[in-house]
Amino acid sequence: MCLAVPMTVTAIEGTTAHCAARGITRQASLFLIQHEGIVVGDHVLVQSGHVTQKVSAQDAAETWALYDEIFAREDASRQG
Repeated sequence: MCLAVPMTVTAIEGTTAHCAARGITRQASLFLIQHEGIVVGDHVLVQSGHVTQKVSAQDAAETWALYDEIFAREDASRQG
C-alpha cells in the first residue's frame, strides 16, 4: 500500500519539486499536476515520487496528526 505524504515545496527546478517534511527531503515530479501552478511554500501530497495534489497547510497538518496516531498505535501494539 502506498500512502501520500504531506510535504512543503522548498524549491522548483523545471518539472521537479524539492520537498521537505519532518527533516526528510525528497524530489518529486510535478508532471501530474502541471496545471496547478505549484510554487515554493505550497503544501503538496507526494506519492511514489510524484506530487499528486496541492493541499492547504491545515489539511497537511491534519494528515500528519492522523499518521502520528497510526504510528503511535502501531508502536503500542509492538510493545505489548
